Amino acid sequence: MPGLLIAFEGLDQSGKQTQAELLRDRLKEEGRKARLVSFPDYGTSIGEEIARALQGERDYGPDVMQLLYIANRYERKPDLLRWIEGGLVLVCDRYTASSVAYGEAQGLDAAWLVEMQKFLPPAAVTIVLDIAPETAVARKSVDRDRYERDLALQSRVRESYLRQAQSDSWVVLNGEGPKDAIAAEVFEAVKTHLT
Repeated sequence: MPGLLIAFEGLDQSGKQTQAELLRDRLKEEGRKARLVSFPDYGTSIGEEIARALQGERDYGPDVMQLLYIANRYERKPDLLRWIEGGLVLVCDRYTASSVAYGEAQGLDAAWLVEMQKFLPPAAVTIVLDIAPETAVARKSVDRDRYERDLALQSRVRESYLRQAQSDSWVVLNGEGPKDAIAAEVFEAVKTHLT
C-alpha cells in the first residue's frame, strides 16, 4: 500500500501530540506501518536554533522564524519521501500549515509561506484540533514559550487555521472534548485516505 502524510494542526495545547500518537497506534493495530513525526524537529541543527529562539535566547523577526521552521521541514524532506515511498503512514504533529498560520498571524504573506513549502510532500489530509485560545492558556500555565504567552496572536493563528481549513483536504474537529471521542473522529476522518 502506498504511504501518505497526515498532518495535525491547531493551537498549542490543542491535543495534537496526543491525537497523533493515538492515531499512529491505531494504524499499527489495523496492520498499517505508521510513524510519528513532529515539527519543529529539535534534533537537527536548525531545530536547535528554533528552540533557542523560542526560549528567548535569540531575537529573530517573524520572517526569519518562519524561514527556520520551513528549512527544518526541508532538512527532513529526504526522510519524509523515503518513508512515504516505503509505504509508511506519516502522522505529523504540525506541518506546513503551521508556518502559514503563525506567519500570517504575525503579518506575513500567506501566499509567500505556501509557495516556499511547495516542494515538500503534501499532506493527504490535515486535521485541525480547534480550541479557544483561553483553553490553550488554561491547559498550560507554566513554561510557556513566547508564542504561547500571546493570547491575541493565538486568536489570529486560530483564524488562519479556520481560513485554511476551507480546503478540501482539511477536517476541523472540536479539540475541547474527551480525547477518546476525538480519537474516534480522527480515525473516521482519515480512514477513507487509507485505501
